[in-house]
Amino acid sequence: QVQLVESGGGLVQPGGSLSVSCVASGSVFSISAMGWYRQAPGKQRELVAVITKGGSIGYADSVKGRFTISMDNAVNTVYLQMNSLKPEDTAVYYCRAHLPGISKWGQGTQVTVSS
Repeated sequence: QVQLVESGGGLVQPGGSLSVSCVASGSVFSISAMGWYRQAPGKQRELVAVITKGGSIGYADSVKGRFTISMDNAVNTVYLQMNSLKPEDTAVYYCRAHLPGISKWGQGTQVTVSS
């Protein structure tokens, strides 16, 4: 079993920065990749960024150049640094751990970009 706990998020003005983090516990050795997803009201959940244990990284086109995903294997934590935030980045951000045959989701953390 893997448990994910997210932290960070909150309210920020357009153009500002925010960071969210996700700590994994339990059978972390089974995790092959971790990612950040987001879901805005009335919209489907979408991929924001993903990073593998080997360090390969991918981003959604909408966040390239503004968001940075990183992972610290020593503390089983994945981070998402969000810069130049836009109102359309407002969503609940979820952490996801990829394991063989299954995925595990965190509880989500709200990010609101508004003046």
